Amino acid sequence: MTWAEFWALIATLDGEATEENCHRLAAELSRRPVPDIIGFAERHTEGLHRLDQEQFGTLPVAGMTLPDGTPFPQSSDVFLYARCAVVAAGRPVWESVFSDADAFAPFTSTEYEGEHLLYVPDQAYQRATGRQWDHTTRYSYESCSNHDGWPHPRA
Repeated sequence: MTWAEFWALIATLDGEATEENCHRLAAELSRRPVPDIIGFAERHTEGLHRLDQEQFGTLPVAGMTLPDGTPFPQSSDVFLYARCAVVAAGRPVWESVFSDADAFAPFTSTEYEGEHLLYVPDQAYQRATGRQWDHTTRYSYESCSNHDGWPHPRA
């Protein structure tokens, strides 16, 4: 799947990875050949992997502070879901954060949903084939797995 095809499918989310939008995307993707479902998963994980960078992962959660008033750090799950929300927002937003880390910051807020986007390939594959998803993508989307993006390993 080309990046253009991937971003065209992402555009069907209308900028948000709500459960409803992701179910709609999974349904559309399930009507395509299995190689397209796999291609979507590959592009999605690559997009998340590219966002897996220290400059984004060390940003605090928007709008939250610890009891002492210090910024609330992102957990690995919050960081993953924020990256999904950035992808769901579309290509222009995804591209913009690489030149302006502050553009990523709002997506760390609990106002943005992103988790549902993770399950789109699984749902599409199951709808298309009747079988469970068993594909391992080239890139890991797990937080802190992009060694090039984290020059200072986290303890």
